[in-house]
Order: sequence, then structure tokens, then C-alpha cells
Amino acid sequence: MLDLIHTVMHQYRSMQYQALRDGPHDITHMEGKVLGFFGRHPGATQSDLAKHSGRDKAQLARLIKGLRDRGLLDAVADESDKRNVRLTLTSDGQSVLTVLRQQAKRLNTLALQEMDSHEQEQLLQLLQRVKVNLDAGS
Repeated sequence: MLDLIHTVMHQYRSMQYQALRDGPHDITHMEGKVLGFFGRHPGATQSDLAKHSGRDKAQLARLIKGLRDRGLLDAVADESDKRNVRLTLTSDGQSVLTVLRQQAKRLNTLALQEMDSHEQEQLLQLLQRVKVNLDAGS
């Protein structure tokens, strides 16, 4: 069963990022996650992202540098602590994030198209239970 969940997530991610890979910005899954984080938390730092994601700081530094080099993230030194850099989406970064969100909405509609609201709610509750069970086992 969990193999099927993995397959569905892989298919979803592949379809979600197809539009961006074929567009002017070749965005990976992790780059999309980073843009999403700074879209939800403008002015956050790389350390904030590391705490939130649990990812390796060196990996995040490379991702952030790449996004900055491509003009998708902007960085400003923190006024109170110049060692910290506050990151925000550029207008191009916001455009990419908008495309990601539109694609996610389209895929959600596609994936759930033959389910009524009761079935969708039931699926959500079952998946939440699976997550709770896995969280308790770690």
C-alpha cells in the first residue's frame, strides 16, 4: 500500500514540475520547496529554512545560491545582525511560485475528479491516520 502512495507522489511531482522544466526556469522539486518556503515566510533566513525542513545547511546553501544566481531569490543583510541574510522572492520567483501553485491546484482537481466530497474527506482522514502512526513509530 505504501508503495502505491510513493508511486502516486512520484507521479504527482513529475507532473507538477513538468511545466516548469519545459518553461524558462528549470526548477527541481527541492527548488520549488525553497521558493514555497520563502513565499510563505518572506524575510526568513537560510537557518530558518534549515530548521523548518531538517535539510543539510550545505545543500540548502547551494540551492539558495542557485536560486539567487537565477534571479528568483533576493537577499538583504539583516539590520540587527549583518551575519544573517533575509531572503525574499523576486518578481520572477513569485511568478514561478504562482505557476507551481496553479499546477498543484490543477493536479489536485485531476487526481480527485471522480471522488465525491465524502470520499475525499475519508481519504484525507485515512492518510492522516497513516502519518500519525508513522510519527508515533519514529
